[in-house]
Amino acid sequence: MHSARPGLYFHHPDCLKHDPRAHIPGHPDTPERLIALEQALSAEDWLGWERRLAPPAEDAQLELIHTSHHVRHIREISLAGGGALDPDTAVGESSYRAATLAAGGTCEMARALIAGESLFGFCGVRPSGHHAERDRAMGFCLFNNVAVAAALAIRELGVRRVFILDWDVHHGNGTAEAFRHRDDVLFASIHQAGIYPGSGALDDVGSGAGEGYTINLPVPAGSGEQQWLSLIEHIVLPAAKAFEPELILISAGFDAHREDPLAGCRLESESFAEMARQVRDLARGLGVPLGAVLEGGYAPAALAESAQAMLAALPEETHARPVAPDPLTSRAVARISRYWPL
Repeated sequence: MHSARPGLYFHHPDCLKHDPRAHIPGHPDTPERLIALEQALSAEDWLGWERRLAPPAEDAQLELIHTSHHVRHIREISLAGGGALDPDTAVGESSYRAATLAAGGTCEMARALIAGESLFGFCGVRPSGHHAERDRAMGFCLFNNVAVAAALAIRELGVRRVFILDWDVHHGNGTAEAFRHRDDVLFASIHQAGIYPGSGALDDVGSGAGEGYTINLPVPAGSGEQQWLSLIEHIVLPAAKAFEPELILISAGFDAHREDPLAGCRLESESFAEMARQVRDLARGLGVPLGAVLEGGYAPAALAESAQAMLAALPEETHARPVAPDPLTSRAVARISRYWPL
């Protein structure tokens, strides 16, 4: 039975206690990112979404993606007071709990969606996850929230196929590697070329049994709404439709916004609403639920406006507007159409 509310919003106040600035001064991943979003949503009565507290992920859930050594290492360094793991990534004494809540909230969202409690879910959690690899924290990410949830859905919730769209401006290398050899998860990433982490080339389509099940769509700096919407409409959506997923997850970074300080794309806040409509139309057509989890976005006001626009768009009846294919899309089609009917 679906909730009468538009969607389910998973969060936990302890996610605000993770603050890399304690060990890396000036770090852009601040609690203010999430504070700005939740203040904006609170001012709009949370858009009618039902709020639920995220539970902490258990080790067994995290180990669907990560090694036990990695989970233990993050826990131990955090409980010892924390420190910098690399020049970009740091943990404090509260970071392990925040990271387990971020992953646990994403798993709980998947459970609720598969149980039919709502058609839509969003995890307003941090730290982000999509850069975290099997045995390595990196790119501000400790545990790979969306990958853990996708693996859980397949292992424990009876789901046969999961589609993940990552529209964070940085390539979701951790998620791509988690499912590189698998054909039960289709992973598509639109990201700015030539920036961190340096992976995600168009020619990287997965390996072995997973060949064709990774779709990397790098875009040049300066790319705006036309390029992003075209790639989704003419490549991502037809491939995902042919894949026939039973759950759709979005790694929802908002750092492709024109105001973001860490990249050079030119999306507007409304661009994220329109991308959400595109994916929502796919989900409705397939009759499957759609969940999103917060990734990047380092201009707090732009993040808040963009995420709020996305959440407002999901339950709308308005359809996404058609977009003509642009030259970037046409080049990518030549590569991806070897694997999917585009």
